[in-house]
Amino acid sequence: MNMTADLRKLFQSLKAKQYAPIYLIDGEEPYYLDTVTHYFENSILNEGERDFNLMVLYGKDSEWADVVNACRRFPMFAERQVVILKDAAQLKGYNELAGYLENPAPTTLFLIEYRGKKADGRSKTTKLAKEKGFYFSSEKIKDDHVPNWIQQYGVETDFHIGERESQILATYLGNDLQKIVNEIEKVRINVPEEKALSADLIQKYIGISREYNVFEFPEVVTGHDRDKLYRMLSYFAANPKSAPMPLVIGSFYNHFNRLYQANFLRGKSDKDVATALGTYPNKAKEVMALAQHWPLARVERCMLLLGKYSTMAVGIESSVHDGELLKEMVGMMIG
Repeated sequence: MNMTADLRKLFQSLKAKQYAPIYLIDGEEPYYLDTVTHYFENSILNEGERDFNLMVLYGKDSEWADVVNACRRFPMFAERQVVILKDAAQLKGYNELAGYLENPAPTTLFLIEYRGKKADGRSKTTKLAKEKGFYFSSEKIKDDHVPNWIQQYGVETDFHIGERESQILATYLGNDLQKIVNEIEKVRINVPEEKALSADLIQKYIGISREYNVFEFPEVVTGHDRDKLYRMLSYFAANPKSAPMPLVIGSFYNHFNRLYQANFLRGKSDKDVATALGTYPNKAKEVMALAQHWPLARVERCMLLLGKYSTMAVGIESSVHDGELLKEMVGMMIG
């Protein structure tokens, strides 16, 4: 599930049956809102209790009085009932719920799902919900945090997702967490025996091709397959959104940093090299072999080029678009 600290605290209390009378969840990230709502719908009451004691209302289709009446109702053949108000931001008279929140029914778990934005913190209803219950805000994850989120999701689902694979998914799927989860689960359903996500599995089941993968590009540039290099370079130049310069430069920097370190690791064992480079032994062998053709002076020149083009990419001393900048930078690296 890849939970934040606040969300983990919420689920710990729910699983321990330490219930609050009111739960307010809001924010722009639907993945966490859906996760919490799904739990309230399926995991608090058993199957037999849900028929009489689970009520789901929608803000756009409900009157505030209907919501209050549902919360005031006594549970039937159960200790408690669950009332869920979805899309509370669309409820006319949202602030009228304050009267109920001042004295909530002890046998009702009332979940207010305020989707799409934060609930107005100045309203009495929001203040009372936070005061008397549990509040969780589901914020959109920043783009640069998505790869780590993906890797953590892999840890929590016992499915190893490496740094490169997480970067590939983040680049091509963006920060839509539900979409990312759906694509990862698609792989797991198709190959349940696999314990790790590979680039081949990404290509086969998610449809992201390694042929035009920005994270493979630095290795192609420093390799010997010029036909593949020119195919990729032409594609990225024609489709700059698939290879934004800040992402390209970061990928190149990581690659050249490994080559830089490799120049000082000659004679070391494969295990020691792998540890120093933060990779696995077979990959370490590839880097060491590549370093034979990329001595220190050549690597340092390329790293200086990265510094120059990183400033040009943000418009400093340049007005050239990303595609042309990329072709120019690669040309100087291999020239």
